[in-house]
Amino acid sequence: MIVVIKPEVDEEAILQIVQKLKRMGYGIHRSTGEKRTVLGAIGRRREDAAQTLEAIPEVEKVVYVTRPFKLVGREFQPRDTEIRIGNSSVGGKEIAVIAGPCAVESEQQLLDSARAVKSAGARFLRGGAFKPRTSPYSFQGLEQEGLGLLSRVGRETGLLVVTEVMDQFTVKQVAECADILQVGTRNMQNFYLLRELGKIRKPVLLKRGMSATVEEWLMAAEYIMSGGNYQVILCERGIRTFEPYTRNTLDLSAVPLVKELSHLPVIVDPSHGTGKKSLIPAMCKAAIAAGADGLMVEVHPSPGEALSDGPQSLNREEFLQLMADLKGVAQIVGRTI
Repeated sequence: MIVVIKPEVDEEAILQIVQKLKRMGYGIHRSTGEKRTVLGAIGRRREDAAQTLEAIPEVEKVVYVTRPFKLVGREFQPRDTEIRIGNSSVGGKEIAVIAGPCAVESEQQLLDSARAVKSAGARFLRGGAFKPRTSPYSFQGLEQEGLGLLSRVGRETGLLVVTEVMDQFTVKQVAECADILQVGTRNMQNFYLLRELGKIRKPVLLKRGMSATVEEWLMAAEYIMSGGNYQVILCERGIRTFEPYTRNTLDLSAVPLVKELSHLPVIVDPSHGTGKKSLIPAMCKAAIAAGADGLMVEVHPSPGEALSDGPQSLNREEFLQLMADLKGVAQIVGRTI
């Protein structure tokens, strides 16, 4: 249930409404805009609640939310969410570019990658310290050592760090070095992890599950937001279909669809979405045209020697050219990069 407060109502009156809702058994999530405050009342539906609340002079209207996702939906917050991280943001006019190697392999490899993506204009460094792999014999990442390298290289280059968190037990550890905590496709419905991420106050990048519907993806975000963490970034990274020529099928239609349904920023990962470096530039341009708020691209100093995802990684020169090409596309749609 959404309770819309009239414009220019003072804080004391709003708090009284909040207390009334709590006495009625609702959990409260508040969204304060420039003119109005919106209260998301989460709990069992009571038919008499709307009449009781609409009788309060400060209440403009009460709306029941029929969709299963409440806090994620535009009924709760009509305006787009912009998540500020340091001097950068995700969801604003500027397209956020997150780039770097799939996995942290060494300090020199990570430093070379970071310098390359920064010189091209990216503000965020991605790199996996923990690598969930389909095969137990594949490179699994440097783990704690990798986190330390990400932290040091991030400080040295001034880039914001994005890295994956694997389970609820390592959230605090990863949060100490990461500016954005990434939830990978295999963990999208790891509800214990999502609940723990709801307790922290750092942005979470939530990748779509490889076989997840849009609603399942948004409900995973709802888990995080229901815990009190509203800094959620959605990432379309391709879904599993019957098509064998690409690693996944990049569902770019999900970008405008999700932006209709939700106020959360949406970014696109064309590296995992296609698995082919030759397709990445076209899919980056298409993602911006579709309304994406950011891109996540894998960049490696020597893709042929990468321990993970070499075939879908760009080298320094390729990424530099991509960033130059994307500026024109961004300008056409009224964005910057």
